[in-house]
Amino acid sequence: MIIDIREVETINSFYVSEFLKEIYELIWLFVPIFVLILGIIIGVLVIVWLEREISAAIQQRIGPEYAGPLGILQALADGTKLLFKEDLLPSRGDRRLFSAGPAIAVVSILLSYLVVPFGSQLVLADLSIGVFLWIAISSIAPIGLLMSGYGSNNKYSFLGGLRAAAQSISYEIPLTLCVLSISLLSNSSSTVDIVEAQSKYGFLGWNLWRQPIGFIVFLISSLAECERLPFDLPEAEEELVAGYQTEYSGIKYGLFYVASYLNLLVSSLFVTVLYLGGWNISLPYMFIPELFGINTIFGITIGIFITLAKAFLFLFISIATRWTLPRLRMDQLLNLGWKFLLPISLGNLLLTTSSQLVSL
Repeated sequence: MIIDIREVETINSFYVSEFLKEIYELIWLFVPIFVLILGIIIGVLVIVWLEREISAAIQQRIGPEYAGPLGILQALADGTKLLFKEDLLPSRGDRRLFSAGPAIAVVSILLSYLVVPFGSQLVLADLSIGVFLWIAISSIAPIGLLMSGYGSNNKYSFLGGLRAAAQSISYEIPLTLCVLSISLLSNSSSTVDIVEAQSKYGFLGWNLWRQPIGFIVFLISSLAECERLPFDLPEAEEELVAGYQTEYSGIKYGLFYVASYLNLLVSSLFVTVLYLGGWNISLPYMFIPELFGINTIFGITIGIFITLAKAFLFLFISIATRWTLPRLRMDQLLNLGWKFLLPISLGNLLLTTSSQLVSL
């Protein structure tokens, strides 16, 4: 039997090319994820800087100004300091729960960004149940807070974890009913389909005008889900020292703040997607990325800019609310969720369903 060397070289080159092709595809699989995570990190740093600057302006004082130009590197400096701080563990607490709690809170919120569309082609996973996947994943975060409170072996921490769980349950139901109303109007639960359904009439087609009651309920529920003032009962300093994060130090302590700002950013993005038309422009009957080609670099950049501009408008409202309204009591918080927002969101859903049936 004679073996042709040229055939062996051809076979070898074929397998090598296939191997390189698989490596290339694997690398490009992680590139979008890396870009998204990098963008999220930059977004969180910007939000921290904005909150400090806006709060300083509201209180008529000077905000951060030394770490970088205009103090824009202050959040990065604080994170670096926490990274090198000593990581203390409670001697009689559950160390596994204590260590896993912050990680679960951060990872569950990070997974929510998978279904956030920054443009028609800029979404990691365009799923048919996108908005409900966000609700399901985000509901895992309070479990991490409850684990942190229980694992700390501290009564204040445990009360903070219980409050986080009770608050999440109370406000997730009205929030879900508002999302269900939007899904009925758009005939889809995909985040991309919801934005495209609003793009038919431009500014006039936004769900903000079609669902004003749902928008207000969603706004309040989002603030409660993010545990922002006036709904920061799980970490109320005057009552619970610092709530579920009382016993934490170092980078684990910083992870709770990262989770809080990640949740605030993803909530603002979903307000943009569900009610403010996502990446579409505010002029009637026009769609700005289409003016320059929706798949061109310029069109994609404009779409991202519009999405982020609308999201940061919601962020400004939430930051201004934090420094304007006083904290609620726990009974007031639960009464607002169960006795006020839940009936209103349920009535809004029934009205939406009735209007959809009549239109058919």
